[in-house]
Amino acid sequence: MASIQQSAQRELLTFTIGEEEYCIDILKVQEIRGYDSVTRIANTPEFIKGVLNLRGNIVPIIDLRLKLGLGTPTYNETTVVIILNIGDKVIGAVVDGVSDVITLDAAVIRPAPEFGSALDTKYILGLAPHEDRMLILVDIEKLISGREMLALSDAGVE
Repeated sequence: MASIQQSAQRELLTFTIGEEEYCIDILKVQEIRGYDSVTRIANTPEFIKGVLNLRGNIVPIIDLRLKLGLGTPTYNETTVVIILNIGDKVIGAVVDGVSDVITLDAAVIRPAPEFGSALDTKYILGLAPHEDRMLILVDIEKLISGREMLALSDAGVE
C-alpha cells in the first residue's frame, strides 16, 4: 500500500468485472478499445486469450475475469480491452466494462483484509469507498506476474 500513499491523490481508471468495481493507476493505461477477436496461442493458460495486432505490434491479451477466477466470461458490446504498459511490455486486459477516471485521496484507501494463505491478495493495494460503491485498487503489475509473462515468452509472444 505504500505505493498508493506516496502522493496525496491518485488518478485511477475504474472498470467492472461482474458486479465488482476495480481500479488501476491511469498512468499504466495506454488506450481502451472494444473487444475484438484474438489469435489463440497453443499451450497457454486459459486466461491468456491470445494475441492482437495493434498497429504492427503483437500484444498478448489476458482475460481478467478468468485470471481472477470470477466465472465464465461473456463478450458483448460493453466488453473492452484496456491496453496497458507494464514495465517494458504492452499487454491487453479484457474487462466487462470501463466506468470512468476518478481521483482518490490516499487517506480514504484502506488496507485489504488478510485472508491468510487461503487466498492470494498480494495484487490488492487496498479498498476505497467512492460515492455509493466500494472500489478494489489493483496493482496490475503484481496481478499480471512474471510467471504469465514467462508463459507468453515461452509461447513466442514478446
